[in-house]
Amino acid sequence: MKPADIKFEEFAEQWYKEYAPENLKRSTYEMMGHMRPRVYAAIGQLKVDKITRSIIQRFIDDLRANGKNMRTGAKLSDKTVIHHLTFISDVMDYAVMLDMIPKNPCLGIKKPKVRVKEKRIYTMQEAAKLLDLLETAPIKYRALLVTLDMYSGLRRAELPGLEWRDIDMEHEVISVRRTSNHTVREGNYTDTTKSEKSVRSLKLPPVVFDVLKELKAYNEEQREQLGTKWVESDRLFTKWNGEPMGINTPYEWLKNFCKENDMPFCGVHGLWHFNASALINEGVDAVLVSHALGHAAVSTTMNTYCHVFPEAQARIGDAIASALDFSKYRKAANE
Repeated sequence: MKPADIKFEEFAEQWYKEYAPENLKRSTYEMMGHMRPRVYAAIGQLKVDKITRSIIQRFIDDLRANGKNMRTGAKLSDKTVIHHLTFISDVMDYAVMLDMIPKNPCLGIKKPKVRVKEKRIYTMQEAAKLLDLLETAPIKYRALLVTLDMYSGLRRAELPGLEWRDIDMEHEVISVRRTSNHTVREGNYTDTTKSEKSVRSLKLPPVVFDVLKELKAYNEEQREQLGTKWVESDRLFTKWNGEPMGINTPYEWLKNFCKENDMPFCGVHGLWHFNASALINEGVDAVLVSHALGHAAVSTTMNTYCHVFPEAQARIGDAIASALDFSKYRKAANE
């Protein structure tokens, strides 16, 4: 197929239907589908080899200045604008791979810088209060939202993906091997972890496994009561009938729980950030924190928690000053 013979929309649809399903995560595939209408309206009728960097730059600049959410009419976020560029770039990479064009015209495009908002994280006092309040909560939410999320720092999609074969009660180790996700097209489904480094094993304190034993006993009691109505899934966190719990269920439950108890709501992800911040404040090395969180690179950890590291580094500075206080040794030598 020659680029002069095909328009971008036709070629992009070929990529989307034939190449993308096997090479993108399902959530990414669904997101790319939402990018198509605006992209096709702008450059869909242009021949693949006639699309230049300047054409794409004008589209991105216009999208950032004038783009509106098709459902709400709100201004498009910079992150959404970048998703549109990613869609075009992935299609063009495919064209390069097929020797249709020599170079991806998206290279060198000036894109908006996504500003990372400083996240609201629970203080130690708030976390302690939340733990106390959850003592009377249903065991599956107590185990998922606090004991596991607060102590382990697992991601939102990693928690509902946990299975009992991932839990080593004897050695008090939890292994992260999969995620549980949701798309409108497929509903709930099991997927791989975010990256290769997200596959990891975590040694956690005994309090975590005490609660997990309680959860396991509860699940087994439910299985016995429901009999043939129980759906076997091996998941730790399930619906009433054993089917895997939906990814949004913990968020909605915690939101209502916090409102009922006059507690700040930081989201399920807020507990993940609390875990990281607590480790950093205790002086745990950034490399170890990065591994525990499953970040692909230590730089991700440093960039996300840059506001926390200065305090930890200040304490390290004090520790170095104390450890290398040679005056006390000089005094001892002169006595």
